[in-house]
Amino acid sequence: MTKDSSGTSFSKLQIQSWAERNGFADWAVALIWLIVAFVMFQLTAGIIFFALLFFNGEITSAAEVEQVMFNRLDLLFIGNSTGQILFLGAATFLISKLHLRDEGVFNFLRIRWKQDTPFYILLGAVLVVVVQPVILYLGYFNSLLPIPESWSDLQVSQYEMFEQFLKTDGIVWFGLFHIALVPSICEEVLFRGYIFRAFQRSWGIMVAIIASGFVFGMFHLQVPNLLPLAALGILLAVMTWLSRSLWPAIVAHFVNNGGAVLMATTYPELAFGDVSAETLPSVWLLLASIILTAGVIYAMIYRSEAIME
Repeated sequence: MTKDSSGTSFSKLQIQSWAERNGFADWAVALIWLIVAFVMFQLTAGIIFFALLFFNGEITSAAEVEQVMFNRLDLLFIGNSTGQILFLGAATFLISKLHLRDEGVFNFLRIRWKQDTPFYILLGAVLVVVVQPVILYLGYFNSLLPIPESWSDLQVSQYEMFEQFLKTDGIVWFGLFHIALVPSICEEVLFRGYIFRAFQRSWGIMVAIIASGFVFGMFHLQVPNLLPLAALGILLAVMTWLSRSLWPAIVAHFVNNGGAVLMATTYPELAFGDVSAETLPSVWLLLASIILTAGVIYAMIYRSEAIME
């Protein structure tokens, strides 16, 4: 085995990633990229939104933006989706190459189709449905935590904007594309594909599952919804690990967001209603949700080969 002057074998150097060869921790590179991707995604979304407003002749100066912003959320969603596709999705493929050893990008991101992938896709879709009562209770507990009033007011104003937008006639397909399809692919590539894998390299599987889930929750800048978002992120990471594929998480994410869009357009009073002790599902429904959620996860574990690796 050939060695260099420092005594390090060339074969060992060849299987090290760029990050390892240059002394960077995988988790640190991942967090740096997460911040950069978030900033670039937001900048791109804003630039495209303003450009579309100007090109459509709806504003002639920056002072008019606030007046028309709430009436043209469709343009904001177009800018938002473009930013997600470019930076959360496509650019993450390029950044992932910094972590590659002897595998390809698709393998690193777990974008694989295996024989049991349809089985995990089905279980993943079922999981995000049966866990919803648990998520509602987590949202209620989250609302009891001390949160600055300005953050709560921001959350309320966002909900009001979405409610008004999703009540527009013929908006369902537009909403499914921009709120469900694009985020389900781009956010899964970034979080369960890249962030989760990088964290796993640094900290092991259990810490990576929990840490990536909470990072996913914080990424959305919705402090009143941090616990339910983190819980969903953890579940998506679990199914990605157990299935050894990103596809179940992508489909489950789409089912979760798509279901929210359909609920908001069909039953807005339920989707945007205030969360309180009186509006929560019954305790029996919560217990059933916990049992079914545990059962689906057990079925995933029972079938999985990941825990044997």
